[in-house]
Amino acid sequence: MGYKLRLEMFEGPLDLLLYLIKKNDIDIYDIPIAEITDQYMEYIEAMQTLDLNVVGDFLVMAATLMHIKSKMLLPPDPLAQEEEEEDPRDELVRRLEEYKKFKEIAEQLKDKEGRRQDFFPRLVDEAVMDGIKEDAREVFIEATLFDLINALSQALKKIPERSTYEVTQEEYTVEQKIHAILHMLVEHESLSLTDLFSKAENKMEVVVTFMAVLELIRLKEIICIQKRMFEDIQVMRNKDNVAPVNSDDSSQGSPENNTENRTENNNEPPATDHDG
Repeated sequence: MGYKLRLEMFEGPLDLLLYLIKKNDIDIYDIPIAEITDQYMEYIEAMQTLDLNVVGDFLVMAATLMHIKSKMLLPPDPLAQEEEEEDPRDELVRRLEEYKKFKEIAEQLKDKEGRRQDFFPRLVDEAVMDGIKEDAREVFIEATLFDLINALSQALKKIPERSTYEVTQEEYTVEQKIHAILHMLVEHESLSLTDLFSKAENKMEVVVTFMAVLELIRLKEIICIQKRMFEDIQVMRNKDNVAPVNSDDSSQGSPENNTENRTENNNEPPATDHDG
């Protein structure tokens, strides 16, 4: 495919475990290791499909889960002393509990920061305040990376395996998909991620579409939201990053050109003064 994705926002293996526990409504003190391990490995396969550069940490956790699973499948040793054996899951539960506490504290601090921004040191125009209240009526949840990978995994399962193959040249580039998504967002306020995947003709096109979505998130061109946790993901333009369209030159103000210019500017070396 020739496109290597780098994500600074990638979450860690404990985040994925907590996500699966919450998604399946599982008691953290009674984790069904076999079920969680199978689901965890599905995410690993999706990450390997994307050639993500952080899979190593996740493979370590996968090995830990497999080790716990194998220990729980073994019958108890009849020759062992009659001492209460430690549950093989206990160490993992302790790590998850500790990590969960840190995440909750971080969320509380983030929530306090958000509430602090709601305080206005001066009077606000009534029309502006009405607009703020209107925007706050409907609350959306920002989709996590694991929500996106889950959507990708489901989409790949729906693509039927071909029994016969026709040799044709099929080329899909991330850049083409970026332009296509931005063009659709000009015509529609939001797009269903599931619908985007359903337009793909094969698994390769699904993966390239997914990588285009991740790249647009990285560039802060789009946001992915859910009305409720684990529901269908909606793709929308990031209103904070939409440049105004110049009526004299509409081509310069198009979303696709803005994204191209931003990418080119990020790659250009700093200008030097050759005149001395």
